[in-house]
Amino acid sequence: MKNIALLVLTAILISSCKSNSDKIISNNENLITKVNPFIGTGGHGHTYPGVTIPFGMLQVSPDNGVSKWDWCSGYHYSDSIVAGFSHLHLSGTGIGDLADILFMPINKKVNISLQPASRDLLSYKSTYSHSNETSMPGYYQVFLETPKINVELTSSKRTAFHKYTFAKNDMQSVVVDLGFAINWDKATQSGITIENETTISGYRYSTGWAKNQKVFFVAKFSKPISGQELIVDGKISKGTTTSGEKVTTQLFFKDNKNNELYVKVALSSVSVANAKDNLEEGDFENVKSETKTIWNNALSKIEVETPIDSLKTMFYTAIYHAQLAPVTYSDKNGEFRREDDQIITAKNYTAYSTLSLWDTFRAENPLLTLLAPDKVSDIVNSMLAYYETKKILPVWTLFANETNTMTGYHSIPVIVNAYKNGIKGFDVEKAYQAMKTTMMQDDRGLNLYKKYGYIPYELLDESVTITLEYAYDDWCVAQMAKALGKEDDYAFFLKRSQAYRYLFDPKTGFMRGKSKDGKSWDEPFDPKHSNHREHTDYTEGNAWQHSWFVPQDVDGFIALHSGDAIFAKRLEQLFTESSEITGNNVSADISGLIGQYAHGNEPSHHIAYMFNHAHQPWRTQYWVRHILDTQYNTTPNGLSGNEDCGQMSAWYVFSSMGLYPMNPASGDYEIGSPIFDKSTIHLQDGKTFSIEAENVSDKNFYIQSATLNGVVFNQSSISHKQLLQGGILHFVMGSEPNKSWGLTNKIAN
Repeated sequence: MKNIALLVLTAILISSCKSNSDKIISNNENLITKVNPFIGTGGHGHTYPGVTIPFGMLQVSPDNGVSKWDWCSGYHYSDSIVAGFSHLHLSGTGIGDLADILFMPINKKVNISLQPASRDLLSYKSTYSHSNETSMPGYYQVFLETPKINVELTSSKRTAFHKYTFAKNDMQSVVVDLGFAINWDKATQSGITIENETTISGYRYSTGWAKNQKVFFVAKFSKPISGQELIVDGKISKGTTTSGEKVTTQLFFKDNKNNELYVKVALSSVSVANAKDNLEEGDFENVKSETKTIWNNALSKIEVETPIDSLKTMFYTAIYHAQLAPVTYSDKNGEFRREDDQIITAKNYTAYSTLSLWDTFRAENPLLTLLAPDKVSDIVNSMLAYYETKKILPVWTLFANETNTMTGYHSIPVIVNAYKNGIKGFDVEKAYQAMKTTMMQDDRGLNLYKKYGYIPYELLDESVTITLEYAYDDWCVAQMAKALGKEDDYAFFLKRSQAYRYLFDPKTGFMRGKSKDGKSWDEPFDPKHSNHREHTDYTEGNAWQHSWFVPQDVDGFIALHSGDAIFAKRLEQLFTESSEITGNNVSADISGLIGQYAHGNEPSHHIAYMFNHAHQPWRTQYWVRHILDTQYNTTPNGLSGNEDCGQMSAWYVFSSMGLYPMNPASGDYEIGSPIFDKSTIHLQDGKTFSIEAENVSDKNFYIQSATLNGVVFNQSSISHKQLLQGGILHFVMGSEPNKSWGLTNKIAN
């Protein structure tokens, strides 16, 4: 990241500290300087370097204009060409959608009537260099080499702020291209109106992964528009308003004595009128300063102490990435558009979208109960609002569209985790009914699951993964039923959560595809074989990676392996087996390999913590530290796989502190190996919970002993309730394993 002058948050330092978060900052470093948003923009990280606020509606960021998998966020660090700066982006997904409402400053008249087949034919593209590019929370800057224009971006909750600095006496112009699209996205209808000399508005309808995406916008310029060219589907349009499939305009500004041009852009899913209502006041520098302050507050929820600067960079970048999604979807007046085009109003909550639940239920959503507990009930209420559309809880929602991407119904563990962790502000009975109704319907293989007790491999692809995940979702419903006194439901769903047992093959030790006859296995069998998303028993992986997903009943799962010794031996082999993946259509998501363990994809994330249940917690400590050391770094390639809306980073945040929600709906954390001298979580009520690691180093990663608030602590897990009480969990670390520490998983509440 380019060195820039550090912003000193003077206003905060000299003001009286009225809130707990203010107190944190006044005694802390300027944490935004520890964040490197370029981490994950290379390799398969799929992150973007642009600007948003925590969970903000807009993500204004550069687009390279390439339609390839590693450009899913619109940007890849290997590139050196920029097509423009659009206002909606996905953080770290494998999905090629969004990049809506593209703005690009230019210093000459260009031909915008072309319908380019690739970015090479874009008349307004520019080269750039990373040596003239800056990114930090709240601010992005890049120098466009071809037109010699410096671009700076910042954002508030619902408004993006652009600053373009042109060369002296150069023509000042901006291209707005509503037809611009990458990857799966395609404009279906768009329109622009020149409202007056400083304001334009319009809309863009598109289809792609989100089949019905409607974005309305308004843009206000700091100078009068002196002329414009409007192009509709390659043809010139007269007048000041036009519409068609692909609408582009080039705007010209006559006043070039002042070489700076400012633009404010607001969006809405509902209407131009709502976009205007969302348009926020403020000049660029003030908003930039405010946005940095907001980020400093968000980053300061957890403080870490270590003499190793790179560890701080990785940690605070991870906390940054963990708060980019989900994103605000409802407008300032509470309105938002559903998939069926109904406009509804979020009353007493903010509606959120970009719910990558297959990824985030594992650690990202549990982390938010610590980082942003005030947002968690809104996320649950958003899921319940989506449930009203089809009477099924969401799988993966984008712009309120149900994409049905990935397996399971993991809004369910998110709801249970929120309930278990003490989050209030949503209708628990309504949430339970939504969970129960979802798991009792027949879509997405549930009809087969109910009929056979598992999903036969010859009747549905990815049958093993889907069965294991439905079994887990059932367990989650059972826990909520028990808490609400619904004993019959509890017994029913708890029994169904044992479905994993049907697929366990004791001869091989793997979960395997089973036939509808209930006896025969899918043959031939190769546990290293991968076939991406078709004619396979596993989702984005193989038997080695997917045979361990029984977080709800690890002890019962170990018993199927005939006890701790065999289970631990097989689990150790996962990490030491050769990393060869066989097959002609290997999933690109299998990355970050340590043996057959694939940290670059979410199904592996809980596995290292399972040694705790086999009474070998020192193995958890060893492998967690190995993953921390090898799968994250401070370069653009610093993530071993897709960031996936915060999950990859949430794993790092938890694991580096020494905790992990192996079963995210349990309300408990497994203990791993803390990497910092001290981590302090600032809780919502003003309390703190600190984790200290005495003597920790790159060699001293084994726990020798522990105390909780001065009392001997000899268990390998701790509950969220214990954490919320505040206090100090103190570890003494050493270079050799203490095989007598932490041999119980019992939670002492």
